[in-house]
Amino acid sequence: MLVPKKVKHRKWHKGRKRTSGVETRGTELNFGNFGLKAKERAWLTSRQIESARRAMTRFVQRSGKIWIRVFPDKPVTKKGQETPMGGGKGAVDHYVAVVKSGRILFEMDGVEEKVAKEALRRASYKLPIHTKFITRDSM
Repeated sequence: MLVPKKVKHRKWHKGRKRTSGVETRGTELNFGNFGLKAKERAWLTSRQIESARRAMTRFVQRSGKIWIRVFPDKPVTKKGQETPMGGGKGAVDHYVAVVKSGRILFEMDGVEEKVAKEALRRASYKLPIHTKFITRDSM
């Protein structure tokens, strides 16, 4: 699973999940000819990203090349069950990648368009957001 080697601060503020907002960076295909683009905002956990990566890799039978364009670097804390109020903030439980709409999540190259479309469709089922298949030609 994807986990940062080091973060500046161990525990971060939660931040605001705004309903609107579009990504300005990472919105174009830079490496491959096919990609999976986010259509809404969410936090993607490292488990979800890894699950999507496995689904793609298994379908293409390890041929071609896959790029993961998001990285979970935001720590999310959680307190233990049945813990009374107070006592400070909980320990770091997992890491998430903050994704806005328009962000390219995965890229793929070295396979036919039909195969890439099916592989990215299977990967999209593992993610908690709506996504869109894009090609270099469609951009």
